Amino acid sequence: MHSKLAFLLPLLAAASPVVRDAGGPDPSQITIIDSSYSGNGCPQGSVSTSTSPDKTVITYGFDQFQTYIGPGTKPADHSKNCQLHLNLKYPGGFQYSVVDATYHGWARMDAGVTGSFITSYYFSQDAAKTSTTRMTATGGGALLNGQVYTKQDKIETTATVWSPCGTTGILNINNRVSLTSTNSSASGELSNDDATVAFTQQLHVSWRTCTPT
Repeated sequence: MHSKLAFLLPLLAAASPVVRDAGGPDPSQITIIDSSYSGNGCPQGSVSTSTSPDKTVITYGFDQFQTYIGPGTKPADHSKNCQLHLNLKYPGGFQYSVVDATYHGWARMDAGVTGSFITSYYFSQDAAKTSTTRMTATGGGALLNGQVYTKQDKIETTATVWSPCGTTGILNINNRVSLTSTNSSASGELSNDDATVAFTQQLHVSWRTCTPT
């Protein structure tokens, strides 16, 4: 699995879901029952959500998922976490998996500051099977003035986390952004763009036929 980092890219529109099996279920049978969130990076009331008409893409907007480091900041400012919980109901005989997810945000870092964005995907029914991606960025250079970034996760097939067959599965997406520094006078931030939502997550769902056990 790996994560790509690109700067100065525009926010992407919701893409069509990737379909792994052409005989997947009728989209009308797929229902995102609900979605919740928890963590100090997303206090209640600070996250907006929207779901695509076909119920396979859900987009989150965060307005308080922000980290800061440097003089005057507190240790609690240096790292923030937000965990998303998706409750999806789907017909028997099929499974779905996280294929890719796209995140956008804002980064500004002095030399000596390093930013990290770690994401873990797992189902509540089998938390031991977790897929994790990591993005890192080093301060200085173009980041001295700040830039919009895009983090795109690509999870290899062999590492894909599949839901239980024909039931309601809770998919957890644990996001953590953090900053560290080797220079006590250096500062930085890894946060949202004030003009747009900091992190816009586009979660794509794919399907495959269940294999009887």
